[in-house]
Amino acid sequence: MIRHMIPGEILVAPGDITLNPGRAPIALMIANSGDRPVQVGSHYHFAETNPALVFDRAAARGMRLAIPAGTAIRFEPGQSREVNLIPFAGDRVVQGFRKQVMGEL
Repeated sequence: MIRHMIPGEILVAPGDITLNPGRAPIALMIANSGDRPVQVGSHYHFAETNPALVFDRAAARGMRLAIPAGTAIRFEPGQSREVNLIPFAGDRVVQGFRKQVMGEL
């Protein structure tokens, strides 16, 4: 019997999926010193985030959030929280964002 996919159906493979295998995370404390929420996406170069976020930017160079692709973390005004960051993979070239790197890391 042929099984037809239901519109919008998601078929997942059995077993667990390991996110970001082989990439050692670092933990950084982040504080939002601004008066507006700041949301950072999964693949944003964390060192170049909104200047209202206070943290060790040198430690975050070449790093992104260790969260599933397509998700984000929101920092509310006055909020402090610890996040895990992982190194960018691939060619390790950063273009765009706030234009603070524009090349190889």
